[in-house]
Amino acid sequence: MKTVGIVAEYNPLHLGHSRQFGRIRREFGGETAIVCAMSGNFVQRGAPAIVDKTLRAKAAVLCGADLVVELPTTVSLSSAEGFAAGGVGILSTLCDTLCFGAETADTERLMGTARALLSDAFPPLLREALDWGLSFPAARAAALSRMGLDAPLLPNDILAVEYCKAIVSQNSQMAIFPIHREGSYHAETADGENPSATAVRRLMLEGGSWQAYVPEPARDIFASAQTHTLAAGERAVLAQLRTMTEGEFEALPYGGEGLWRKLMHASRECASLEEILTAVKSKRYTHTRLTRMVMCAYLGITEESLAAPAPYVRVLAFNEKGRAVLSAAKKTGVFRNAGEPVHHPYQALERRWGDLYGLFSTGAPEAPGSEKRRRVVYEMQNAEC
Repeated sequence: MKTVGIVAEYNPLHLGHSRQFGRIRREFGGETAIVCAMSGNFVQRGAPAIVDKTLRAKAAVLCGADLVVELPTTVSLSSAEGFAAGGVGILSTLCDTLCFGAETADTERLMGTARALLSDAFPPLLREALDWGLSFPAARAAALSRMGLDAPLLPNDILAVEYCKAIVSQNSQMAIFPIHREGSYHAETADGENPSATAVRRLMLEGGSWQAYVPEPARDIFASAQTHTLAAGERAVLAQLRTMTEGEFEALPYGGEGLWRKLMHASRECASLEEILTAVKSKRYTHTRLTRMVMCAYLGITEESLAAPAPYVRVLAFNEKGRAVLSAAKKTGVFRNAGEPVHHPYQALERRWGDLYGLFSTGAPEAPGSEKRRRVVYEMQNAEC
């Protein structure tokens, strides 16, 4: 059976995602199994997911996916490179092809850029550009330009190149199937044909009409779901930052070049999270790097724990076709059902993160213990989207 993987967040799932499912099946056939490695309750920009991971996984299976497994939190809160590497590592055990959206859906160009980034010539040019005071994305673009490459470096292109890098560096056997990503990745106004997740989230949180931008089978799930935002949990985050020791700040990921010290001082002087981020931000550091750093501080994730491989991957939702994919990978011992007890210290971290997610609820704080109660979602078949 043909298996195609997608690394995603579905924050929330919208029409563009369901079209991707349809495009895969038109390209590879209706019997193709679609496997999604999806961020859990925390997403790569350093924020809580708007809706709980189990509900987002259920929506994905109802709208075209066959199996949804969880990207470990330590992968979801990694840089683009770590996020892509984690997703590719998981999907390589399940899939023969990786599908992703990109502004530049050119296989040769994407793979060529990936190989350039992995070449011995790239690191010294990158370091030189960073020494000029450029942010990492700008420095990377400058280094590639000096190598004579017109590299695709728009938002989805950057992640697409990281997927290609991971495939090359991990010697993965997955082929790639890039799809042209239309519309603006961060648009705050929803486009009827190509809505962005940013725009749909905004409508959901502001009481706007978002239903037309979400596949019909997912609407009831999201309509009745409790929403979560960083703003709703700001005081919980501030409480953690204000009580951290110097050693705890120093142990944070992304805190190199004294950035952890700047965050520590700002946390002890500023009243709000926005003031802290403004005080720490500079041309050198992207906003998402800072928000990921703050979220790691809140969740108790150190540089060491972020870099450590997760010992297993949680299965969140599947249908009968997805069950067959899982059965074929059972011998790996990597995949564990949601809520299944595992005698490993990582499970205590999972439960901690689940409890802390509940403090981002836009309604009343949610009771702890969600990870213990969690169950895998089984759907008999996909709905038509």
